[in-house]
Amino acid sequence: MTPLPVNSKMIDAVYFSQQDGRLRVCLANGEERMFEGVAEAQVIAMVTAESPGQYYIENVRTRFKRIAA
Repeated sequence: MTPLPVNSKMIDAVYFSQQDGRLRVCLANGEERMFEGVAEAQVIAMVTAESPGQYYIENVRTRFKRIAA
């Protein structure tokens, strides 16, 4: 997984695998969430959004299948 820079109060780190579309989101509260089937365009949109945390809530958290981290 490749680490991606993100400037967010809610998200500490983002890791993405282009090979299998897996996304790992490390939240500021210490939780880690893993999703599968995420398009690279969605990940880029999230990390470059004005509010990556809000983008995550509205466009990633409920739209993609969560898997065990």
